[in-house]
Amino acid sequence: MNKPTNRRTGLFFVITGAILWGVGGTVAQKLFQQYAIDVDWLVTTRLLIAGFLLLTVQFFLKERSQILGVWKNRRTAIQLIIFGLLGMLAVQYTYMASISHGNAAVATLLQYLAPVMIIVYLILRKQTVLTRQDLLTVSLALVGCFFLLTNGSISGLSVPTLAIIWGVLSGLALTFYTLYAIPLLRQYDSLVVVGWAMIIGGFALSFIHPPWQMDFTSLTLESYLYLVFVILFGTMIAFWFYIESLQSLSPKETSLLGSLEPLAAVVTTVIWLKEPFGFFQWIGTACIIGMILVLSLNKKSSSTKSPSQ
Repeated sequence: MNKPTNRRTGLFFVITGAILWGVGGTVAQKLFQQYAIDVDWLVTTRLLIAGFLLLTVQFFLKERSQILGVWKNRRTAIQLIIFGLLGMLAVQYTYMASISHGNAAVATLLQYLAPVMIIVYLILRKQTVLTRQDLLTVSLALVGCFFLLTNGSISGLSVPTLAIIWGVLSGLALTFYTLYAIPLLRQYDSLVVVGWAMIIGGFALSFIHPPWQMDFTSLTLESYLYLVFVILFGTMIAFWFYIESLQSLSPKETSLLGSLEPLAAVVTTVIWLKEPFGFFQWIGTACIIGMILVLSLNKKSSSTKSPSQ
């Protein structure tokens, strides 16, 4: 296969994956609000099924020995368990909780504050110095958040407080998730690391809400289709496509096009679910997406491998 074809395929993978991630959050909002699906149950089921499917892809298409090989080293096994509980489970739960209390657009945009949190963390740890680009990205994030959450009015919030709290926690969790995963991703394929992390997180949450404790008779055919979309397309396929795009595109290109995720979440939330979105909230959205683009265009950031979502 020639290079242009590979590149076209890579572009298809990353664009499709990013859009599926964004739309997946909106569909989850539909399940929470219209069908009263429990957040704990959805996160548990989503993680277990998507994790199993990712490991299945690894088994048939990539180096299958890594699936069990990651557990043979005691140190990496402990790292994987910590990543699964404090990284994967924390990210997925806080993100879904933010959606259930607010909407997918705000939850996704707040989660995308993680890059700014990483910059602040590295500066505080004296692992990097403050640059003009850092000031620009932090400024865009702060201004974007102000407009997004207040719609330009300082008299009150336009987003429920719990949605904001869970959204900020989601950003913090994604910060840990991104930084902590780096050593594991240097040794093992992303599908192995994320697949097992999902299963670990789902298994842990099963003790709080077992996936079989659900009144399936109350679900309609439409709700089942939405569930399949969130688990299969919005989680498993979205991640798989993102990883596959790295075979023919640079990490900088994939992260740049990955900014389509919050845009897809905002557009589908406003148009499909008809959520009210004020003029200044659109300005805030533009600021946060602008922040993502600035970071994605940074040459230094292109060398960092991330497990994404």
